[in-house]
Amino acid sequence: MFTYQIDDEVSLALPRPKIDAEAIFQLIDESRNELVTWLPWVTGTTAVADEEKFLANDLEKFGTSTSMTTIILYKNHPAGMISFNRFREMDQSAEIGYWLGTRFIGKGIMHRAVVGMCQIGFNDYKVNKIEIHAAVDNARSNHVAQKAGFHLDGTIRADKLLSDGFHDGNIWTMLKDDWEIVVNIKPQ
Repeated sequence: MFTYQIDDEVSLALPRPKIDAEAIFQLIDESRNELVTWLPWVTGTTAVADEEKFLANDLEKFGTSTSMTTIILYKNHPAGMISFNRFREMDQSAEIGYWLGTRFIGKGIMHRAVVGMCQIGFNDYKVNKIEIHAAVDNARSNHVAQKAGFHLDGTIRADKLLSDGFHDGNIWTMLKDDWEIVVNIKPQ
């Protein structure tokens, strides 16, 4: 397994579709009620085969450098997923998307995963800007962006089509220059 170790508890791993699909599907299934509100794809993920196909497709995109999806591991157990949903050459940016299984909420896992993705994005992919898009009323997702030091650039009206209709969306950004300041002020 190819992993990126963030700290003693949290790491990111490239998915192995045939091996990881069942565990990720189970995590989605047990967290379905919480996830479906913000992630429309949850409704269509009804079997392990659906997840295996999704993971295989994401690995293909990783191979063509159009995105990068990882499994968030907490104490070596799948806790959720985080990805660069897209890379945009025009402005040297990447967009992060993420979800966490319900039983893993409140442990600071997603904050650490976002920090790890910023390290990868700025150091390895050499992007200049990382974005997080979150529905305005998704308090947890907005809190993750804020806690990680992202700047709230603004709100786009009717940005997200969710199961109950359109929702306004916040756009949070971290520039490479901002990141270098954040990293330097953290105690060693």
